Amino acid sequence: MRFPKSSRSLRQLSTHVLAIALGVLITVSTLQVLPSQAEPAPLVTTGDTPQLIAQRQSPATAAIGSTSFVTAAVNRVGTAVVRIDTERTITRRVDPFFEDPFFRRFFGEGLPQQMPSEQLRGLGSGFIIDKSGLVMTNAHVVDKADKVTVRLKDGRTFEGKVQGIDEVTDLAVVKINAGNDLPVAPLGSSSNVQVGDWAIAVGNPLGFDNTVTLGIVSTLKRSSAQVGISDKRLDFIQTDAAINPGNSGGPLLNGQGEVIGINTAIRPDAMGIGFAIPIDKAKAIAAQLQRDGKVAHPYLGVQMLTLTPDLAKQNNTDPNSPIQIPEINGVFVMRVVPNSPAASAGIRRGDVILQVDGKAITSAEQLQNVVEDSRLGQVLQVKVQRGNQTQQLSVRTAELQNAS
Repeated sequence: MRFPKSSRSLRQLSTHVLAIALGVLITVSTLQVLPSQAEPAPLVTTGDTPQLIAQRQSPATAAIGSTSFVTAAVNRVGTAVVRIDTERTITRRVDPFFEDPFFRRFFGEGLPQQMPSEQLRGLGSGFIIDKSGLVMTNAHVVDKADKVTVRLKDGRTFEGKVQGIDEVTDLAVVKINAGNDLPVAPLGSSSNVQVGDWAIAVGNPLGFDNTVTLGIVSTLKRSSAQVGISDKRLDFIQTDAAINPGNSGGPLLNGQGEVIGINTAIRPDAMGIGFAIPIDKAKAIAAQLQRDGKVAHPYLGVQMLTLTPDLAKQNNTDPNSPIQIPEINGVFVMRVVPNSPAASAGIRRGDVILQVDGKAITSAEQLQNVVEDSRLGQVLQVKVQRGNQTQQLSVRTAELQNAS
């Protein structure tokens, strides 16, 4: 079939027109996009020198810089951190079985009267708090030690004299005679610490001198009861900075290199968490240890448990429970220590302490803090519930003789 020549020409013309239209459309689109891509980058004036935004230093890069804040913090306090080596001599007696005269006649008089002496060595950390040579550390680092040796970071060693120990707060003060120009660790305030703050632990863990670990403050006011050491009266700073045996007594620093706590390795099963004694508490205890050599702690003489209605209900619905407990908030008395202030005042096992001096008591930690803040010999008005009745008892605090 043959098409007319005019139709063929018309089709060619249409094709040319369509090509021209597409070309114009592409050109216009390009003109609309290209100018925006070619605009100059915005400038920021710093002083007299303009800077491109892309060339400005990010806040993160500026904070890190060439030297990290950890390095600066450790440099500020590092020379005041010390290693503490202790020695203790133990002599064990022979089993009484061998002291029986019959067996001595049978086996002869050559049986030993006592075993040879044994030397126990310990390792811990500490930090200098005064140019005169006062060193703060944990009580368990130097307790019952016959010899204490303090080694400075520059290698100098001095014999240390324990000025005072407080087992209840696990704090001790040691004195060395090294002149009056020693480096001193800057003490901060634990009351300003917040969860999420940087935490830098410095010490000698596992015998590795001058070790630094970094973490954050995980939580505050972690009570000693929650940690599992009922013989202490402390609210710890919890951190994920690694704290191991040997770190005990070393400083926990904030990002500015100030001491906010004293590291204490008291939970060998703790994985990824550590605890530190708040420095504000340590300051007050250290002052008393320097002055008196000990700290007097008031006590009532009860073993206690925080009671809630749910906990009481669980007990009451147990057919094997030996006692029915009031389903209320308070502190349940599990045991009364014989000859203690609580026993003398008439507090009994099974009582629920509701108030002290008119203030509601809802947890064992709260009751412990109230007693700790009282004076020796102070009379506390304690409201207890015994069965279905409430009673008001007067308890006069006495001095806690030892941590146990």
